[in-house]
Amino acid sequence: MLHFNLIVWLLALTAPGCVSPSSPQVNQVETLSVRVINKYPHDPGAFTQGLIWFSGRLYESTGRYGQSSLRKVRLRDGKVLRKVSLHPRYFGEGLARVGSRLIQLTWRENTAFTYDLTNLRQLGKIPYSGDGWGLTFDGTWLVMSDGSSLLTFRDPRTFSVWKRLQVTLNKRPVQMLNELEFAGGWIYANVWTRTEIMKIHPETGRVVAIIDASGLPYQPVRQSEDVLNGIAYIPERKTFLLTGKLWPKIFEVVFEK
Repeated sequence: MLHFNLIVWLLALTAPGCVSPSSPQVNQVETLSVRVINKYPHDPGAFTQGLIWFSGRLYESTGRYGQSSLRKVRLRDGKVLRKVSLHPRYFGEGLARVGSRLIQLTWRENTAFTYDLTNLRQLGKIPYSGDGWGLTFDGTWLVMSDGSSLLTFRDPRTFSVWKRLQVTLNKRPVQMLNELEFAGGWIYANVWTRTEIMKIHPETGRVVAIIDASGLPYQPVRQSEDVLNGIAYIPERKTFLLTGKLWPKIFEVVFEK
């Protein structure tokens, strides 16, 4: 009986339309492009580090020493509705929303700031070790990048580490992971200085798709500075907002084959 069942299982795997978990089709990395459906003004002085869309408003973390801030922005005209400046000793980085709180990383200052979502009043500070780059929330854990190939999953209140996950593309580590966004069960990541966005499996760390954003109608002036960085998902429209450091525009896009 065992021998018979084994034969049936093997025949099922080779039947038309059936794919085994180790099949190349399963591990194939998709290449997607962006289609721009709208453009919005963006402060060209904003060194964008983190971007969130929630309840009809855009929340943005900006960087650089002496210029870092947290902002609430009206998308349609780019108007900054509220702004909180960081002390000059802090370099603002990734941003995530956890319920009614916003959490903002800093680059090398080992400090995360928490804010009230409504009025951006600072609520407190949370210490952590290592560089802070990108940040997102998957509904349970904060997911944080540090410029390496690793994503660190942290408790949203204590910042204690649950696990670290290496991101790989064709079994090779993807370095310089930056701004992050969690959408539709996937993690999306900018890669510093590159025009590709990685779509990442949150359990395996495997890149399942590469979104080529080189077609966005913007040409960087300073190659190492005004780079693509900023991903926010609009669930009610199933679109993404993309921008970059010092970019004068935010682009609403869809990802497609």
